[in-house]
Amino acid sequence: MAMQAHEIEALIRESFPEAKITITDLAGDGNHYAAEVIDESFRGKNRVQQQRAVYAALKGKMDGAQGELHALALTTKAPA
Repeated sequence: MAMQAHEIEALIRESFPEAKITITDLAGDGNHYAAEVIDESFRGKNRVQQQRAVYAALKGKMDGAQGELHALALTTKAPA
């Protein structure tokens, strides 16, 4: 079952309540999204650490062939 953008944002927001989050449906199919997450907690962390934190917030929704979310192009950074 495909996920909606607001569901992805809600999962991320649980872990990053003050973040600026932008979700874009890339293919219009509910399976291929881009997400930009800007949060102060990313300051001092490298990109891999930032992205692992966001993937953890998705609580397994991308895991394996049966995952609800097929693809997520992820951009993370601390606020400027």
